[in-house]
Amino acid sequence: AVARSGLSPIIVVTGAVDLTDELRRELPGRPSVVHVHHPHWQRGMASSLHAGFEAARRLGLAAVVVGLGDQPGVTSAAWRAVADTQSPLAVATYNGERRNPVRIHTELWAHLPHEGDEGARTLLRTRPELVTEVACEGNADDIDTVDDVARWQAQPATQREEA
Repeated sequence: AVARSGLSPIIVVTGAVDLTDELRRELPGRPSVVHVHHPHWQRGMASSLHAGFEAARRLGLAAVVVGLGDQPGVTSAAWRAVADTQSPLAVATYNGERRNPVRIHTELWAHLPHEGDEGARTLLRTRPELVTEVACEGNADDIDTVDDVARWQAQPATQREEA
């Protein structure tokens, strides 16, 4: 969905599994896709987030919109809506629940943890005055197990195609 959102560049951070070949196959000829292989992925999601921030910093980006690759129900419209805010910290909501994607301005990157599995939630909790919630369609459910994949595949094709 992020590839259809119109956002550019797209920074993809990988860790335990090298997805270079898959990215080339799925996103052929897209110079706007920057692949960052993060060798210290064991330090947690926060360290992977900072690996992406470093790539964004090198590209001169003022903000990033962060999401996870295992949430196929996040629509391209959700990515775009969160990106279009001017808030230093914007978060998608689904039926009132805060989930990905999250827009984080460069001024906030240093305030995120560098290790562990808590990323933007830290800022959402500690800097509520900066947060803009963006109501989105779709869902941000994780696909973590074989059963999750089966549930996702059992959805009507029209729901899966939009995401």
